[in-house]
Amino acid sequence: MDMTVVTGLQQPTAMQFAPDGRLFVTQQLGELRVIKDGLLLSTPFLTLDVATEGERGLLGVAFDPAFATNQFVYVFYTAKTPAPHNRISRFTARGDVVDPSIPEVVILDFDDLTAYNHNGGALHFGQDGKLYAAHGDNTLSGHAQSLSNLFGKVIRMNPVADPEAQVPDDNPFTTTATGKNRLIWTLGLRNPFTFSIQPGTGLTLVNDVGEWTWEEINQAAAGRNFGWPTTEGPFSGASHPELSNPLYAYSHADNDDTPGGCAITGGAFYNPLAPAFPASYVGKYFFADFCAGWIYVLDPAAETAPTPFAGELSYPVDLKVGPDGALYYLSNGSGSVGKIVSGASLPRITQQPLPQLVSLASTATFSVGVTGTPPFSYQWQRNGVDIPGAIGPSYVTPPAVLADAGTAYRCLVSNASGTMMSNTATLAVLENVLPSTRIITPTADDRYSAGTTLSFSGSATDPEDGVLPPARLSWRIDFHHDTHLHPAMPETPGLASGSYTIPSLGEVSSHVWYRVHLKATDSAGFSTSTFVDVQPNTSTMTLTSSPPGLSVLLDGQPVVTPKTVTGVVGVRRTLGVVVPQALGDRYYRFESWSTGLPAMHTIETPSTPTTYVVTYTDLPSAPQGFRVGPTF
Repeated sequence: MDMTVVTGLQQPTAMQFAPDGRLFVTQQLGELRVIKDGLLLSTPFLTLDVATEGERGLLGVAFDPAFATNQFVYVFYTAKTPAPHNRISRFTARGDVVDPSIPEVVILDFDDLTAYNHNGGALHFGQDGKLYAAHGDNTLSGHAQSLSNLFGKVIRMNPVADPEAQVPDDNPFTTTATGKNRLIWTLGLRNPFTFSIQPGTGLTLVNDVGEWTWEEINQAAAGRNFGWPTTEGPFSGASHPELSNPLYAYSHADNDDTPGGCAITGGAFYNPLAPAFPASYVGKYFFADFCAGWIYVLDPAAETAPTPFAGELSYPVDLKVGPDGALYYLSNGSGSVGKIVSGASLPRITQQPLPQLVSLASTATFSVGVTGTPPFSYQWQRNGVDIPGAIGPSYVTPPAVLADAGTAYRCLVSNASGTMMSNTATLAVLENVLPSTRIITPTADDRYSAGTTLSFSGSATDPEDGVLPPARLSWRIDFHHDTHLHPAMPETPGLASGSYTIPSLGEVSSHVWYRVHLKATDSAGFSTSTFVDVQPNTSTMTLTSSPPGLSVLLDGQPVVTPKTVTGVVGVRRTLGVVVPQALGDRYYRFESWSTGLPAMHTIETPSTPTTYVVTYTDLPSAPQGFRVGPTF
């Protein structure tokens, strides 16, 4: 049975139970909220000034193992200065708020960010008393394989501010990395947004958000490399013996194991002190998908497919098992915390359809949110009569006329256990016509290159108000990558025109575009919006070597030449070399690039197809200590 604990959260990102049973929730914009005795307290525990572009913000929270005596609370957030970067800091609680007499203690500053996404942010204490934190690759995939940065890694540290004292002696890279990079515990991750440590065993499963095809659950251990970007999803161990396969992975397409998804964003072991679920759930691992809105349960000790547990959730971002034995989920879409308890499996309507007020000729959308045991079936009714074909969780009405005023809508939701009826919601029709919006620039024929300025302009008219002033217009720009999007320019009101500078660092895929939204609001408070998609200018770059067949580095990752890639014009790429390396029974060192630049250098994706040639020179013999085999 599913029930709502609290609503009213704003852009929640993570949650954690304090040892005393309070539930702390991080909000992306910088507030750490407290849920106590089932109520969301009005005063935030802590408010931080954080960078909030894209996926930046307040992203994680953890409690010291000795919280009962020291009251230490740790948070993971994006600091603004001196340059945007993620940070772990410690604060001291005094009741339900931070102690104002004890200043923030900065524990760790991660590397400076160059992109808005792939921040990670999960934070947990292990059974060993060490603090573990996950950081994404900052959208530069080559970072994940390098020991010279903390991107694309899980780190392990003593929770102290002294840089030397915070490196555990048994960390795996204390002799091969330097400085704070000695904190690296595992590597080869893209965007480990969540992970979980099993009580009692210390088993650590890291959820890594994939790119094109796969979402991964990785069993972490000291020194393990999970392969990104060399691999994504399952692979043949013989092809990469130095890498670790996922414990489990599911594809973005529907398959026999799980429904399709796009981002694994929640995970929790079921090992409460007082289980409230049947014994068969103890020791199992719950995980959720942000896009698909489901929760599945996996047995980490068995090679069996996971089984469905809950569905119809609104963008879940975190899962936790509460002291009451219930499974709690954090919904970014509805700004709420819900919990699932053992009990009847009838559908439960967690989001009732709301009354709608629309203008003439506009449509209204009525929706329900449901939890329980899937699958569910839906049937919408108009004034108590079934609407043919209205069999989804939402129903969009035909364009309204005045005669539709007072029409009542409700939904019947069914599963194998029975049927539940939603509340009735009424449609009201205002004798008002919505504004008409027009984007002048850009047009659908325009193209962009990275590093350039995207200008936008538009207007709106309203039958009652006439030409709407800029104060009634607002703009938003989203960056779309394959099947998901990242915020680029937040909703910005009061503009008839403006511009946005397109970054040259970040996503290197060519399957991207920007969507420019214009919204107009009339004097009655009714809005309409429109958008234009702006596609990128793309080109190819070919990497070759002399002699042919040798390897080079592209964005820090080895590729065998010749290699042709397509990218967005103007996006910065890094070229490098693999030295020394062997091909057959011969050995090579770097001689020159056709660009005339050093062995490792940055280029901008050219506007026309371009070939880059690296020249290697024979070595008279194998370099001292060189081992024949993989050259990277």
